[in-house]
Amino acid sequence: MAKEKAAAKTAEYTAKDIYVLEGLDPVRKRPGMYIGSTGLDGLHHLVWEIVDNSLDEAIVGHAKNIHLTLFPDNKVRVQDDGRGIPVDTHPQTKKSALETVLTTLHAGAKFGGKAYQVSGGLHGVGASVVNALSTYMKATVCREGVRYEQEYSQGKAKTKLKKVGACRERGTTIEFDPDPTIFPTINFEEKRILSHLRQQAYLTSGVRITVEDQREKGKMPYTFYFEGGLASYVRYLTHGRKAHHENIFYAKGERDEILVEAAFRYTEEFETLEESFANNINTPEGGTHLTGFRTAFTRVINDYAKQHNLIKGENEGLTGEDVREGLTSVVSVKIKEPQFEGQTKAKLGNPEAKNAVEAVVAEGLKDFLERNPQDARLVIEKCFLAAKARKAAKAARQTVLRRGILEGLALPGKLADCYLKDPEQSELYLVEGESAGGSSKNARDRKFQAILPLRGKILNVERARLDRMLDSAEIKALVIALGTAIAQDFDITKLRYHRIIIATDADVDGSHIRTLLLTLFYRYFKPIIEAGYLYIAQPPLYKIQQGKHIEYAYAEEQKDKVVAQLKKEKAGSMNIQRYKGLGEMNPSELWETTMNPRNRVLLRVTIDDAAAADRIFDILMGDEVMPRKKFIQTYAKSVRNLDI
Repeated sequence: MAKEKAAAKTAEYTAKDIYVLEGLDPVRKRPGMYIGSTGLDGLHHLVWEIVDNSLDEAIVGHAKNIHLTLFPDNKVRVQDDGRGIPVDTHPQTKKSALETVLTTLHAGAKFGGKAYQVSGGLHGVGASVVNALSTYMKATVCREGVRYEQEYSQGKAKTKLKKVGACRERGTTIEFDPDPTIFPTINFEEKRILSHLRQQAYLTSGVRITVEDQREKGKMPYTFYFEGGLASYVRYLTHGRKAHHENIFYAKGERDEILVEAAFRYTEEFETLEESFANNINTPEGGTHLTGFRTAFTRVINDYAKQHNLIKGENEGLTGEDVREGLTSVVSVKIKEPQFEGQTKAKLGNPEAKNAVEAVVAEGLKDFLERNPQDARLVIEKCFLAAKARKAAKAARQTVLRRGILEGLALPGKLADCYLKDPEQSELYLVEGESAGGSSKNARDRKFQAILPLRGKILNVERARLDRMLDSAEIKALVIALGTAIAQDFDITKLRYHRIIIATDADVDGSHIRTLLLTLFYRYFKPIIEAGYLYIAQPPLYKIQQGKHIEYAYAEEQKDKVVAQLKKEKAGSMNIQRYKGLGEMNPSELWETTMNPRNRVLLRVTIDDAAAADRIFDILMGDEVMPRKKFIQTYAKSVRNLDI
């Protein structure tokens, strides 16, 4: 009876169990809902939110300069020469408009009125969220010759708004310190910030954006200023790639009060690079504006080909896949009330954006093709070549990836599979060479570890289409072992292993093979990387033995420390063995150092910046020699552990 009463008391659910979070407390309680995460992505999202407010002033023509400063103590300052956030009393809150904007969710000038016809802000939460997640924030506003200041902490005002003097300039300056109790790591990455703000400068032609990093003494600031808009951005994105035609397409127009800009250029590559923006906010998942661009593009290319008798028969038209092969394109819309999915704004949902983009791009592309017949001919030829390759690749897929093979009924003979069939518990080692393959098969735990030895260097897929790729026995075996199929047939839910581990030798050939495999996964199995299923094994570089005592070192610095420590603690001769190949280890050593989950070190492969990664793969693995030579010359002095 007593137990029943105790249980009833534990299960009690009354009004006192309902918590009401006031002000900005919801943001501090669930920061991920507002900035995506509390990792480095979320940390940098704070910067984007403040910069977006300054860019909104630039978009509507009231600001020309934005200055971002990174301080040694992790403080960030963003300054613009816009109109300045209003400081008069707000009629609803009875506080200044500045304090209202910085301490209240869903407060701002972007919900109505004429202050912002277009804006990156949607929810009115940007600046206030940054305030909530900062231990300190200071706002300085110059309006009508007067300088105002107010300080905040964790979403609340610390001081009253005060006049601190006169000023000739105008604008808003926001300084903030991220809260270390919210963000486990506070490290603003200059490269990430420069990449983002360079992009914003291309999207807002005529605005000057300066980045000053004071964390390193004597470092010169970076300044971005572009008048060419999206055409300049496409030129930047295709830098280092061989252009397929001379002129860059650019169109700009307005439909139904939506401003549309689009630009593209074809290169000699096979990959497609599409970037889309709504009110300068990058939409990595696309949305209606990108759909409108694709629809118009495919339709106009087909219409032009038919009008010039390049398509014979009704069933031989070009598909969207055909016209996008080798295409680098950017589409941007400025819209009054953007409907994003989530606060991180990954996808645009406005139906009217599709129609506006479709109309502007269709009109501009028709004109471009007629005015540039040489470019038009080259574009159409490339599209038909892609269509031919698509049909050949489809035939190759159907030949290689028969239904029985895809279901795992005919796995490659060289694959030493594991007993478990649960992908979450299973892992596949991609091992370089037959010798290492033999050692790995003897070293593994057969219950959950599968081994697929690869003979020599696989085909460089950066320089080959899918049909030729599937002629490679090594790639064919890998595709069948993974179980996901490839290209249009790819299905990550059929992946047979949730840990795919690349294990190559610690020499130049091993590095090359690893790079070829990474290129293959990046180009054809990117969802596997994005899901966090791809790893690189970290076998030891050295075996250090003194008497019966054995230790392994995975880096030069670790080896030096181990050697120094053993010299202090133990007497006697010491043997240091440098491993260059996995095949040099006996099965017990390989298990203990590289395959045993308790001891091994695995490096998870991630894609922090897809566009940057794409350019690096093009440089290192593409046909053009000069960009690769320049890259090597630039970074030669920073090379470590070069095998000679």
